[in-house]
Amino acid sequence: MSDRDETESTDGSAGSDPTDRSDADSTPLVRRVTDWDADRLADLAAEHETPLYVQDLDRVRENCERLRDAFPDADVRYAVKAHTGQAVLRSVREAGLDAECASAGEVDRALAAGFGGERLHYTAVNPPARDLDYVVDVAEAEPDLTVTVGAADTLDRLAERGYDGRVCVRVNPGVGAGHHAKVRTGGAAKFGIPYDRAADAAREAAERFDVVGIHAHAGSGIDPEQLDSHREMVSRMGTLARELAEPDSDAAGNGDAPVPLDLEYVDAGGGFGVPYEENEPPLDLPAVAAATREAVAPLPAGVDLAIEPGRYVVADAGVLLTRVNTVKPTPDERVVGVDAGMTDLLRPAMYDAYHPIRNLGGGRGGDGSDAPPPVDREATPVTVAGPICETGDTLCKDRALADPVRGDLLAVGIAGAYGYEMASQYNSRPRPAEVALDDGTATIARRREALPDLTTAEREAETPTGPTGGER
Repeated sequence: MSDRDETESTDGSAGSDPTDRSDADSTPLVRRVTDWDADRLADLAAEHETPLYVQDLDRVRENCERLRDAFPDADVRYAVKAHTGQAVLRSVREAGLDAECASAGEVDRALAAGFGGERLHYTAVNPPARDLDYVVDVAEAEPDLTVTVGAADTLDRLAERGYDGRVCVRVNPGVGAGHHAKVRTGGAAKFGIPYDRAADAAREAAERFDVVGIHAHAGSGIDPEQLDSHREMVSRMGTLARELAEPDSDAAGNGDAPVPLDLEYVDAGGGFGVPYEENEPPLDLPAVAAATREAVAPLPAGVDLAIEPGRYVVADAGVLLTRVNTVKPTPDERVVGVDAGMTDLLRPAMYDAYHPIRNLGGGRGGDGSDAPPPVDREATPVTVAGPICETGDTLCKDRALADPVRGDLLAVGIAGAYGYEMASQYNSRPRPAEVALDDGTATIARRREALPDLTTAEREAETPTGPTGGER
């Protein structure tokens, strides 16, 4: 499948569309790849080599502020899985967002970043035993931590570990949305207790735990065309909250009304999309917020709305820099080889995802001289391919870029969410470095892995131990 041809702005000759800004906000509603300072990126690549992730913490804070402004009365929780770096987590915490964690590892990272239990929400799917053991131990020291549960089995497993604390019941609303079938969670049986069983499950859970909320999530990367599905999901959750917190005999199905649950919140999940393609408009977040509040209303007294954005917070705050090392004309296509591949940015290979790419130049021409700046080169359809031994290892196909030459620096935009987080050591490739920009100052957020890092776990496993388990 071919990518859509890009406009010349992808090559750095133009900036963002004026519609990317709102009258009420001086910061752009979305940060396009053309908004990054090309000279600064080139300097970072020269200093730290490539592949290199760059994450702008100022932009992270701006996105957090925009969410809080749009949802002033809601509990805004950052979905940690989008980007778990300590620099990002500290910025999110300082901006006032809570942390929603999908694994014990994410809980551990959030604790290390300074989140207290009252700001931690553990939302696991089919949690492994060691994860539950860890989280229950954490809850002993942090009793305000909340565990979100999507199966009766998980409730039993918590009880077996002596846990009787705060629980949120995850519901499968039967409505899903998202940028790809693999991330539409709302209708997938894997996620949550079926809607028609959720009320009974919550009431039964309340006999053993402190049930403080209900939760559902439609999916990831929801675009404006899918907001009707999102609103339907939110509406169903509002109905369920009213049934649980303000039950009557009709809702119970018999003459005895059940005991109301003292819910604190209805969690409508996240999934707010960002525009990856250059001609996509930014998400109208205030309109989404208004529609969400309208769909969930009226909430019972004392029950608040909660949301869990991840991608929206960090996606456009990140860029991946990669260097051209091979240019190969073929009868069918012009292949541009780079040093970043699916081990660095998996989304194009896994989801057929589109990421904007900008040629920042800096390469050498065929005669060895400095190549003209990208703005002076002809836009040429190319396939940008990585170094992994897989046909699917491409960042784009048939994409019009300022004609790349060996040594050019390419910037892959909107790469701050699920970029580094999905990086791997496949093909025994060390993971890239990451730089964090904070008020213009660059610091190493994650060092580049070296070849010895690839075998560290194996070498440690081979260390001989004595009868007491210590080294001998």
